Amino acid sequence: MERIYDCSVDTDLLTGMRLAKAALGRKELAVIPTDTVYGLACDAFSHEGVKKLLEAKGRDRTAPPPVLIGNAAALEGLAQEIPQLAHKLAETFWPGALTMILKAQPSLTWDLGETKGTVALRMPDHKIALALLQETGPLAVSSANLTGEPAATTCQQAEIALGAKVKVYLDGGASPKGEASTIVDMTGLVDTVSETGEIVTTGKVKIVRRGALSQQKLATVLGEFLEG
Repeated sequence: MERIYDCSVDTDLLTGMRLAKAALGRKELAVIPTDTVYGLACDAFSHEGVKKLLEAKGRDRTAPPPVLIGNAAALEGLAQEIPQLAHKLAETFWPGALTMILKAQPSLTWDLGETKGTVALRMPDHKIALALLQETGPLAVSSANLTGEPAATTCQQAEIALGAKVKVYLDGGASPKGEASTIVDMTGLVDTVSETGEIVTTGKVKIVRRGALSQQKLATVLGEFLEG
């Protein structure tokens, strides 16, 4: 039986966090609040959890979920060939509404679906999500709704959409931004070192999904490297 825990009540928050961590550890699903919209979460390294997440949303493996991380340092462990501009974006907009698609570390034992060797990473700006991520490590998280339906901005909307497919719902109130994160593809950038030892960047960054972080703000860091 699924249960909603009101995170504005201390006892509910403590119990909900403990049970969410336990459910995720058992390869089950939890719904968590984030700064953008509510997220449907599973252990990023659990093949079974990812399968359940995709099935719950009505998605196939061609739509792999992004991965939420609790700190920017996790970038190095999960991605490779990280361009200098990705680090600058993380420094500027994380935690926040920015998801970056990067080349995944080939040594990782995860299966998020048909990722073509990439991973979409984000550090959310929400204390409940961050506290849980510190406990669990990286979580595969997609918006808590059925595919094709609007993203849930309240826990109740998520529960109506997903019901008993999810064991634990953490209710953090209405989503602060109420809009999904902006997704940028960083895999087109290449950093090389010149003869003088300077890093030279070539390529472009593509906005894959427009969301809560504006193109104008992205341009303040990316400049000429932002496509379109």
